[in-house]
Amino acid sequence: MEKTLFNSAARQYQDMVYRVALHIFGNRQDAEDAVQEVFLRLYTCEKPFEGTDHLRHWLIRVTVNVCKDALKSPWRRRRVSLEDLPETPVFDRPEQGELYREVMALSEKYRTVLYLFYYEELTVREIGEVLGLGTTAVTTRLHRARMKLKEQLTEVWKDE
Repeated sequence: MEKTLFNSAARQYQDMVYRVALHIFGNRQDAEDAVQEVFLRLYTCEKPFEGTDHLRHWLIRVTVNVCKDALKSPWRRRRVSLEDLPETPVFDRPEQGELYREVMALSEKYRTVLYLFYYEELTVREIGEVLGLGTTAVTTRLHRARMKLKEQLTEVWKDE
């Protein structure tokens, strides 16, 4: 489809496509994904449309089909709603939960390096590349994060 025609159709019909998808899905995130898919299909569509009514009906039909396909997907049947998940992860041992809470209490820059180092098992060099930091800065943050965590955990254990 020609770019100017596509832009015009997207401006004119994006709200309609979104409303149809929102009605079918009942949530904003899935509706937005469907809108993207519908307009991607419109952009790659080779056939000419006979008029605005033809284009409008085509968009509605494609929106309904995209939504139906998404509702039938195995991935969708296996997922859990965010509202059904607990606020914090459930741990096997109480001390794991305490450690998690203390790590989450650290500032974001320390939490991030700890997570990448221990859970994603990235090297200091890889963490530096991901975060745009030098290896010295990453090493310093790891050291400081460990020290803060040690202080916090020592205080928690002394209180018990």
